[in-house]
Amino acid sequence: MPSGASSIGPYRLLARLGAGGMAEVYLARASGASGFEKRVAVKVLRAELADDPKLTRSLIEEARLGARLSHRNLVSVQDLGVADGSYYLRLDYVDGGDLRRLCAAGERPDAALALLIAEEIASALEYLHAVGDEQGRPLGLVHRDVSPTNILLSRQGDVKLADYGVVKATALKDATRANVRKGKYAYMSPEQVEGRPLTAASDQFTLGVTLAELLRGSRPFEGETPHQTMELVRAAAPPQLAEQDG
Repeated sequence: MPSGASSIGPYRLLARLGAGGMAEVYLARASGASGFEKRVAVKVLRAELADDPKLTRSLIEEARLGARLSHRNLVSVQDLGVADGSYYLRLDYVDGGDLRRLCAAGERPDAALALLIAEEIASALEYLHAVGDEQGRPLGLVHRDVSPTNILLSRQGDVKLADYGVVKATALKDATRANVRKGKYAYMSPEQVEGRPLTAASDQFTLGVTLAELLRGSRPFEGETPHQTMELVRAAAPPQLAEQDG
């Protein structure tokens, strides 16, 4: 589910917004009394993976983590539900799309806007990295996938960081596996491609990579093969911004 379904739980599915390796996100309509309607985003496991207990637990953990977070530059997790045995998340709907799609459509932001976007995401990361447990002890949260597809822009000018499914708490037992590589090679930090533990600095590095791409018009680390890309990231020697495309 949904796989052709027109609704899930109380939400009417309108269009698919995007899909990843394990989940899909849909634009949906929530309806209430006296004609109340609101557009929301609904995240569900891909139909062929909906019965996987490990992935279901991952989605539930994403919801629990999202419920603890509150920041204007983070996509809000509003609800966790289950319909016909399938779990789903209700999320903020950000109506402007992600940064990758905007750039692909020829709407790459100018330098001033790129710096503003980076500043807003840096604020989200500063908050995320400082989140603590019930006793106030830092959890050491690391996003692990700061990249254009996870940066959403609204038509009102809001900038939000999405996808808690890849966030891990380094302070929680067995929360981070060094041999599991989440994200995309071109947006990884050197320690990530080497399978070493990640820290807040890892997210800051990948935010810098994203900003460099916005300013240059091309990815600073991109080889002809995944292995070459990983070697470029490991060397951490990006081209000068003066080498901008065009």
